[in-house]
Amino acid sequence: MKSNILPAIKLTLLCLVFFSGIYTLTVYGISQFASNNGKGEIISHNGKTYYTNIAQSFTDDKYFYSRPSAVNYNAAGSGGSNKGPSNPDYLAQVQSRIDTFLVHNPGINKSEIPSDLVTASGSGLDPHISVQAANVQVKRIVKIRGIAESDIRQLILSNTEKPLLGLFGTERINVLKLNIALDNLK
Repeated sequence: MKSNILPAIKLTLLCLVFFSGIYTLTVYGISQFASNNGKGEIISHNGKTYYTNIAQSFTDDKYFYSRPSAVNYNAAGSGGSNKGPSNPDYLAQVQSRIDTFLVHNPGINKSEIPSDLVTASGSGLDPHISVQAANVQVKRIVKIRGIAESDIRQLILSNTEKPLLGLFGTERINVLKLNIALDNLK
């Protein structure tokens, strides 16, 4: 028994020192080379400060809608709904989001709605939508703002983030940055 307990205690202490100290300091040190020292990108707009890496709620029809959040966009309580795709409550919630989207975007077919506009991300705080999700909202914004459709589409193109190293992930758009650029469009 003594031959098992002593190595287990040593391993526990080694892991405690490594993961609580060395690993933490290493990650912190690397983050200091990132923009804004790893604190995320901060944007000020209309007297308010926003973090671009945390989702914001946009429900006004003159803006691009953001991805739904299972935690009501509360960064202190990140998390998903934990409801499976066959859960009746979850299906009703998604159907409600689809119905709401169709009311605000007449002329769009249900099959044209990208899933990221009606389902929350795993964290509930994803600040991005797909390019397809932005494009499906263009007609509503053109109608409300009276801006040329080509200008809105160019705005989407200029705010599209490419995959990391051209390989990892998909093209995506930060909704906060896109909506701020939309407000600044004359």
